[in-house]
Amino acid sequence: MSATAIKTLEATLATPTQHKECKLRETVATYRTALEHAFESGETTKTGVNNIVTEYDLTSYAKDALKQYVPQLQNTYDASEISDDHPVRFTSRGWNFDHDSSRHHEYCWRVPRAGRGTSYWIPLQINPSQSDLWERLGDDDTSVGEFRLIEHNSSWMLHVTVEFDVPDNTESDDPTPVGFDIGESTLVAGCACTGDDTTTPFLFDGSDARRYRKQMHTTLQRLQRRDATQWRIDNQFEYFQNALTDMVETATRRAVEYAQSFTDPIIVMEDLSFIREDLDYGKFMNRRLHAWAFSRLQGRIEDKASEVGIPVRYVNAYYTSQICHVCNHVGNRSGQAEFQCSNNECWVSEYQADVNAAYNIGHRYNAWGESLPVKSGGDDILRDGSACDSTTEQ
Repeated sequence: MSATAIKTLEATLATPTQHKECKLRETVATYRTALEHAFESGETTKTGVNNIVTEYDLTSYAKDALKQYVPQLQNTYDASEISDDHPVRFTSRGWNFDHDSSRHHEYCWRVPRAGRGTSYWIPLQINPSQSDLWERLGDDDTSVGEFRLIEHNSSWMLHVTVEFDVPDNTESDDPTPVGFDIGESTLVAGCACTGDDTTTPFLFDGSDARRYRKQMHTTLQRLQRRDATQWRIDNQFEYFQNALTDMVETATRRAVEYAQSFTDPIIVMEDLSFIREDLDYGKFMNRRLHAWAFSRLQGRIEDKASEVGIPVRYVNAYYTSQICHVCNHVGNRSGQAEFQCSNNECWVSEYQADVNAAYNIGHRYNAWGESLPVKSGGDDILRDGSACDSTTEQ
């Protein structure tokens, strides 16, 4: 059996010639004028919007997209105003691209333009992490939906919505729970529950991410103090965000590959719905922890898991980093990545804290694993006085 998934492919347009740049800007300007006119008219039907946008020099694919989008703004979103930087939307009928692996830019997009013989080709720089889906665009099991042209600072972006077949992620009768713990010192820690003890774990170091986030914070502060131009600030912010995005993509891809190495895996993660509201560790720690994208990492793991047919479940987050995965006694963390069990009868004296938490998370997939220990093994406070729950500070 198979299911379908929807995803947005991203690509950057290769630097266009001056002539093509002018054509892109003309298309954007005309589209936004038509959008503003149709929106301010208050029309809520496709027919009404069509009567307005017909007069504009736009391709039928852009007009059809406006006929769908403007009624949504009025009826579904109840929008009171629209922003000035809306992307140009095209319906799937206008999608046309070419792929040739022998070229420097393998993919080229045919930009729709009103009039016969006026469309033109522009090379694309695709997102490398999405290369598999780009290669599937011509297959029968992959269909293109709406696509958008976005003006982004000094560059142009193309977003393409695709729907494709994925394996069915129905749980098996006897799955292998694979717990993943999201943190800071270790971005993702994973451990499969295949028996009474841990298996070879998965660890993705977070030191580079911490370094980039610290550099981003100090760089942006310095530019603001110097009254730097906004485009320079935006470029620096984009640079660091792209670097962090690459780390997130790499970490989550490897995490799902780790889960795939087990028989009938099911990924288990902590329910962090209220983690941000619960954090209160002082100004410095709150800035660091609130800035870290817990949900972003979990979301990308879930997205990648759905593409390969692995189900994902969420469990109670409390005490996962504070109890011993062997005896369930509450222990303490004397270091960032060191868990100490307080039970003298347990063979665990010191253990890798993130792996310990990941195993506890995976173990909670079974309903009986949700029970919490009542015997305390001492305080769970780090040397610096900060809290130490694995979901906030690894």
